[in-house]
Amino acid sequence: MADERDMILEQEEDTQRGKYLTFNLGKEVFGIEIRYVTEIIGIQPISEVPEVPDYVKGIINLRGRIIPLIDVRLKFKKEAVEYNDRTCIIVIDIDNTSVGLIVDQVAEVLSIEDQNIVPPPDYRTGFQNKYIKSIGRVEEEVKLILDCEKLLSDDEMEIVEQVSL
Repeated sequence: MADERDMILEQEEDTQRGKYLTFNLGKEVFGIEIRYVTEIIGIQPISEVPEVPDYVKGIINLRGRIIPLIDVRLKFKKEAVEYNDRTCIIVIDIDNTSVGLIVDQVAEVLSIEDQNIVPPPDYRTGFQNKYIKSIGRVEEEVKLILDCEKLLSDDEMEIVEQVSL
């Protein structure tokens, strides 16, 4: 029985392999591995939480689950913008903790072949971004693929876990 479950999990991972949900922050396009995404919802009323970093916008109640929200724009030190009808929340799961990522808009799900994914430039080039896992080449464009595991530091994960209790 356990072997059967393992096979099903492996098959699910295979169907998700090479698939990325892309989203926009201004003119930049980012991607996250589809395996982290649990759902995409429109912006909702947010309950603010005191004494958290400014990019932690608060929490929402999503069908009985409390989901902490992170404004990715603010997390990446970009200028804040008003939320509108294109603003989305991408609910991801990191180590069994659900987190909502507020993004300007969701673009599409892309398949990117392994040969079109390259590591980011190393630190010697001056390109230092701990959030970027790799860079996907799609035709003439590049997609910055985020490392969901590094999106939040251990301290930030602790804050998020406390907020979602």
